[in-house]
Amino acid sequence: MRFTSEQPLGDGVLERAFTLDGIPGILWTPATAVASAPVPLILLGHPTLGLRRMYPRLAARARHAAADGFATATVELPGSGDRPRLPVLEQARADLRRAKETGRPVDEEIIDALVLPLVEEAVPEWQAALDALLALPGIGGPVGYSGGVISIGIRLAVVEPRIAAAGLFAGSLVPRVMFEEARRVTVPLHVLLQWDDEGNDRQAALDLFDAFGSQEKSLHANMGGHTGVPQFAGEAAARFFTRHLK
Repeated sequence: MRFTSEQPLGDGVLERAFTLDGIPGILWTPATAVASAPVPLILLGHPTLGLRRMYPRLAARARHAAADGFATATVELPGSGDRPRLPVLEQARADLRRAKETGRPVDEEIIDALVLPLVEEAVPEWQAALDALLALPGIGGPVGYSGGVISIGIRLAVVEPRIAAAGLFAGSLVPRVMFEEARRVTVPLHVLLQWDDEGNDRQAALDLFDAFGSQEKSLHANMGGHTGVPQFAGEAAARFFTRHLK
């Protein structure tokens, strides 16, 4: 891991950009993160819009987490931002656009091509980032995962034993195979669902929640569309991570 820049954001929060094997990322740490008293870490997931576009939301989430005593970090997803395009994902995105433009249903073949290659590429990169982040002074376990493409969160929760709790955002297109993986998830879950999300199949989101194998799982459904998440929903998520990571 090589740090490429750093800047204070106020309230003692330090933001550092880094690259890891050519993959860009950002780490935010509170003033309390010192070698003698390492703080828990939350990995901040995000959609495939690129870190530059998602930065304002990610930085806001990071600052809220820092106020609760957490370090946070994120990495650029494969095929997003300034990373090289992935032909299989570009083709799947084009197929998705055409299906929506013509009013055709988005079939399972498109969903699989859109999501599964991304999961296969992204999850090992998140794990490599986790290796490097936990080796830094001032950062320790346990580790949480928050937000992002829900299928990436599912896979990480299944294969990465250092993930102790996950807060997932319902709304992504989810391949059927991920429902089977969801049954193997056992960590505590906090799932956020916007009830009127125009881009979300509500019943599929409810079916996925039902499939999760975790003994502790909670579904927080709020009225409104994709961008209408109420402030109290973020406060509930903060309480969830404080309970399970501290």
